Amino acid sequence: MNKQVTIYDIASKLNVSPSTVSRALNNSKYVNKNTRKLIKQEAEKLGYKPNSFAVGLRNNQSNTIGILISRINRSFNSTLISGVESTARKAGYNVIICQSNDSYENEVKGAEALLSSRVVGLIVSLGMETNNYDHFKPFFDSKTPVVFVDRVPLLDSYKVVIDDYKAGYEAVEHLIKKGCKRIALFTGSQNRNVYLDRKRGYIQALKDNKIPIDDSIIFVLKTLSAEEGEKATKKVMSMKNPPDAIFSTNDTAAVSAILTAKKLGFKIPEQLKIIGFNNDPISTIVEPTLSTIAHPYEKMGEIAAKKILNHLDQNQEIDKDVSEVTILKTRLVERDSTK
Repeated sequence: MNKQVTIYDIASKLNVSPSTVSRALNNSKYVNKNTRKLIKQEAEKLGYKPNSFAVGLRNNQSNTIGILISRINRSFNSTLISGVESTARKAGYNVIICQSNDSYENEVKGAEALLSSRVVGLIVSLGMETNNYDHFKPFFDSKTPVVFVDRVPLLDSYKVVIDDYKAGYEAVEHLIKKGCKRIALFTGSQNRNVYLDRKRGYIQALKDNKIPIDDSIIFVLKTLSAEEGEKATKKVMSMKNPPDAIFSTNDTAAVSAILTAKKLGFKIPEQLKIIGFNNDPISTIVEPTLSTIAHPYEKMGEIAAKKILNHLDQNQEIDKDVSEVTILKTRLVERDSTK
């Protein structure tokens, strides 16, 4: 394994002091122009790379943006991260990722780790369990910009979201237009804005079409996992009066509903129509293909990163509470599961 090149190696090669090399690489005016140029050329020749963590310790700040996400293995989260990372990299920044696995305790520990890493900004999508936000206070106190994405708290900060109420309404209205009159709902924790608002859209669409609300076919699932989707589908389809449609507020549980309903002998979409949410890649692979709401996660990540970069470029200080919300558009994608 090759040894990492240090400022001492450069100093030895050029017969100058390590402090001169350090000052030259930081463009200090106390090192003459020709010497600076010579040192930088030698650094490039030797493949020198600065230790960004050590620089962060000296400057009390790193060259890194922190991402605190619920689950990396969910397609929409990895797509969001990709949007953040590509935007940050173009601007010369790195990213550090922590995942909470929807645990409040893990989220607090992740926030503490990112704070200790002296990130220049933080992008957060809240975990399912989180309803206390004190772990973000040190970021606000240190004037570090925080952008909440998708799952956001009732705090004044930068936020990048979609209109979950409208998207939920459109999903249910689509099912009603297809002739469905008894629509089950699979949703997530009502602590989270996204699932609360999608449920609100579901209820309003039913009311506007004079379809009664039946709480027995509304399922609030802990994490909207495939296992939970399977269990809820078995329960709802074994009812004396089963639904003719399911609206799942994510694609994971929706795909599970398709697979489970088929095993139970129901024909999709003839006997049961199903629509999901997120437009994950799996929605095009399952048979029949899944109708869903396309969520602009990559765009959300790009905009969240730009919020932080713009904040840093303008050398802004958060002297007062920031309340800036960006709302992105969704679109309904009709596939075979509702045709």
